[in-house]
Amino acid sequence: MAGTRKNRSFFLTRSGLVLLLLKSARHYASPKYTKKKLNPVHFSRQVHMEKSQRSAGRFLRGRLSTAVITVLALLTFALAANAQVPTGFIVMFQPGTAEAARADSAQRAGALMRFNYSIVDAIAVTALDANAFGILQQDPSVIAIIPDWPIYGDGAQLPSIGPAATGSTQTIPAGVKRVGVPRRGSNGNGIGVAIVDTGINFTHRDLAPANRWFSAFGKSCEDDNGHGTHVTGIVAALDNSVDVVGVAPSAKPYCVKVLNSTFTGSDSNLIAGLDWIFRNHAIVSPRIRAVNMSLGRNGTLNDDPALRAAVRKLYNLGIVMLVAAGNDPSLEVSQRVPAGYPEVLAIAATTAVDGQNSCLLASPIRADTATYFTTDGRYNPNKRIGITISAPGDEEEDIDILCSMVSALGILSTRAGGGTERRSGTSMATPHVTGIVARLMQSGMSGVENIRGFIRSSADRIGIAPLDSPTTGYSFDGEREGIARAP
Repeated sequence: MAGTRKNRSFFLTRSGLVLLLLKSARHYASPKYTKKKLNPVHFSRQVHMEKSQRSAGRFLRGRLSTAVITVLALLTFALAANAQVPTGFIVMFQPGTAEAARADSAQRAGALMRFNYSIVDAIAVTALDANAFGILQQDPSVIAIIPDWPIYGDGAQLPSIGPAATGSTQTIPAGVKRVGVPRRGSNGNGIGVAIVDTGINFTHRDLAPANRWFSAFGKSCEDDNGHGTHVTGIVAALDNSVDVVGVAPSAKPYCVKVLNSTFTGSDSNLIAGLDWIFRNHAIVSPRIRAVNMSLGRNGTLNDDPALRAAVRKLYNLGIVMLVAAGNDPSLEVSQRVPAGYPEVLAIAATTAVDGQNSCLLASPIRADTATYFTTDGRYNPNKRIGITISAPGDEEEDIDILCSMVSALGILSTRAGGGTERRSGTSMATPHVTGIVARLMQSGMSGVENIRGFIRSSADRIGIAPLDSPTTGYSFDGEREGIARAP
């Protein structure tokens, strides 16, 4: 941004501090067997069924018969989450403004500063009153005041079904089998991977996270939600005799906690996590070379120039950032942040194995079918926006006996507190590809676009998969990019 006054951009009005409402970001994961979350109202709908049904915890459609189904959705939190407001503000300064000068500007305005970044010329502050906003707006070193939007993984998390498994023998999860079981010489050894999430369970017997970490919430990076631990296991669960094995079991996970126990964070938290990676990636051992972000929100490419600048800074360092596309099939990935950024690899979700079918009128949902929940969007090689690749986000999807609904058996991975559990989502698809990236880097490959190109060109079933989901919410995005495959 230019330094002249006329080019300074302010995202909110000075007096009214207009709150820009965004549609709530959809949930990134839910435990074990889940069904599509429905609007919290009673409704009736005719459902046509055929041999190819639509699995989305949604309804299936077709021609062989008709059913009228009345559903009461249980997730009343969806109404409250339908619109979101900023949690504070991110203040961007003229390039080269010293951190101390930024802190002085906040103090003069009476603003409480949360973060003072190195990766971008910006600070994060809590909510501003009109007077503080006006003072910052008139500060000649300030070039933008940006809403600090909430970022989510999954919102109100459903309880797990059944007790956690604590197997005495190691299981190779179906997702790991689908993308490629690790082996000697191709296991991620020597590669650091930042897990930007809810934290990691540091005492889990099947994980070995690094002792260097960051938390946007204080003194602990311990996982108080479970999502980050599950994601970490998909990337790097140890190859030992217990629980599960990850795609890259010898990679070293670094905990970067930007989401709290309710799986909620903000743009400013995410920038703080990326800032820690920026400052530490080259001084830790092994170096951080890949970043997993199974999180996001609805938004546009330029609605937060500070976050975009932080992502671009890591991209220019050659750090590969992998981002979950989202769990809303009505959206294109270009409508997601940060998955819609050209500097990241956006990952969509598919099933790992054939599903089971209790319905006599339909065929089972096959392996490599687009999951009922996945956000997608054809990749544009010129803009570098769109789905880079798909990977397992469910183990399988099954049709019920009424031929009307689809349930998902989630991906098996590590559970906070010990043992294993199942979760579904593009959150789970993304770490499968992160593990592949670690193995590619181990083989000597580098460069974000080199790795993106290899993943796309070496995928399995290019032009065939993902198969169409037979659920009501699915629409083909125009590209069958294939399923990620490890080297």
